[in-house]
Order: sequence, then C-alpha cells, then structure tokens
Amino acid sequence: MGTTMDVDSDLILGWARMAVLVLCMGWAAWFDHKERRVSNEHWIVWSKPIAFIWTLDLLIQQPHWSVWLSASALIAYASGSVIGRPTFRDASSGNRVDQIVLLWYLVSLIGIVVAALRFSTSNPIDVLIGESSPEATLWWSYIAALITLFVIDMAWRLRFIHGGADAKALMWVTLLFPSWVGVPVHFTTQMDEIVLHLPPSLSLLIWGGFLFILIPLILLVRNIATGSVKSFSDVTMAWMALSIPLDSVRNRHVWILTDTMDLPSGERVLNHKRRAPRQTPTEQEMEDHIQRLEAFGAENIWVSLKLPLLLFLFPAILPLWLFGDPMATILPLFLQ
Repeated sequence: MGTTMDVDSDLILGWARMAVLVLCMGWAAWFDHKERRVSNEHWIVWSKPIAFIWTLDLLIQQPHWSVWLSASALIAYASGSVIGRPTFRDASSGNRVDQIVLLWYLVSLIGIVVAALRFSTSNPIDVLIGESSPEATLWWSYIAALITLFVIDMAWRLRFIHGGADAKALMWVTLLFPSWVGVPVHFTTQMDEIVLHLPPSLSLLIWGGFLFILIPLILLVRNIATGSVKSFSDVTMAWMALSIPLDSVRNRHVWILTDTMDLPSGERVLNHKRRAPRQTPTEQEMEDHIQRLEAFGAENIWVSLKLPLLLFLFPAILPLWLFGDPMATILPLFLQ
C-alpha cells in the first residue's frame, strides 16, 4: 500500500511540475517575444508553486532536517539572479534584506554540511547504481542541482548565455526539476538503459538547440513562399535572413541587413550584409538607417530576426517530456 501511494504521489507531483513548467515557460516566452524582456517579478511569482511542490514532496518523503535546509540552499543561490547577491558591507550598515539573505545562506550552508556528514558513507556512484538510501539519493540530487545552478550562473556571467531571462529560465527549471525523478518522461526505455544523465534543465537547453537548427530551413521555405527568392543572391540570403516590407520594420525586433552603398561610379545601390551588427544600433541609428532606405525607394529588405532563446526552450518541453535526456536518445544511435 505504501509503495503504491509513493508511486501515485510521485506521478501526481511530476505532472504538477510539468503543468507549472508549461504555464511559466509559455508565459515567459510570450513576454520575451513581444517585449524582449521578462521581469524578475515573473520568476519570483512562479517560484511559489515550486516551493509548494517541494514542500509536499519533502513532507511525503520525511527526510532529515538537513535535507530540507539543503533544498533551501538551491532557492537561496538561485534567488541571487533576481534579487542580487547580499554583501557584508550592506548588511553591516543595517540593510535588513541583506542581513536576512545572509542568514538564509548561513542556515542553508549548515544544512549542507550536516547532511554531508550524515551521508558521508554514500557517494554519487552509489546513487547512480541504486545502492544508496532514498534519503541519500534525494540529498545528492539537490547537490547535483546546486552544481547545475552554479554552471548556469557562470555561463551567464561569462556571456556564454547572453540573455538574463534565458539564464533565469534555466535556473528556474533546475529548481522545478532538480533531478529526473520528478520528470514524467513518456518513453523511458532509452533513459533506463543509460545510468548517467544530463540535468533536466541542460537537457531542455540542448533540445532547444536542436530546434534552433531548423531555423535556416524555416526561413528558406518562408522566403520562397512569399516570392522573395528571385536570384542566386536571394538564395544566399534566404536561409539566414527574412525579407519583409520596409514599412513594417519599425514594429519588429530585427537587425537590418540591407543598406545603401555608393559605387566608385557615383551610383547608389542596395547592399545586403550576411551578418547582424555586433552591437545593437540605438533607436536613432535605426531610424537613420530606415530613412536612408526610404530615400532610396526600397520596398522589401532583408533582416535578421532577434530570436530569444526562450522561444526555443518553450517548444523543447515536448521532446523533454517524450524522450527525456537527449543524450540518452542520440548516443545509442552512434553506438549501434
């Protein structure tokens, strides 16, 4: 009876997590598409369902108090991406928020240390082969998630992940799914055959990357469908850019690739660049660029779309649910 209840509760919480994932990421992707920003308030609000689900999960499993505080450490670390990191200087000068957060860090650290001593007889290898206790497995999953948060945070600070919303989304997903135990993967055969898996949040990132690869094909088909491919030069642009009416540029998030160029003969012609500018033009530079094209009489121009990563992370939820870790699906294809 107890085993059945555990299985049922895991399944219910897993689908609850998946529902929260779809709603939060869908909403964030819409904000990022329309406004090219996602407010910190969005991630703070959607962290509340995570805390609720975690509380239910821990109440069901009833682990040692140090495991609760280890779970708290994940939220404490991730909170720095939205409320900032506290400093001893501000805390000593009487900043109450920094004092509370630093105390939160300290208590969470105590929990990690106590849990590490408590589970010192187990190690990650024992967890992978299923020879550790459920409590130790749970704690090690939190430690793995904490490391994942650190990797994402460093990737953001080193500009490997450019968008703040993208990094915060991946950190939020790490909190929602600290391990694969909470992901209701549909096809589990490949997942069961491989012991070591990527974290769910990084798996979502990789699935999103696979979807990103489809962009050239989508652009090419769309440009052909709109009749924008009329020469070989258009073909070279059609798979990396989109042809749109000049009068619609002001209302879209794009980089303009078409500009005017003066030839040595004095003739002015249109020139199409194949790369977006390294630095985003200011609003005035953008307006000057558009006015040059309008003065030339251009009707359709080539643009590079500003596509935020969140637009790919949201649909990547589907393959994540269907297949789980992409490496578990892809690696066997090369080993056969």
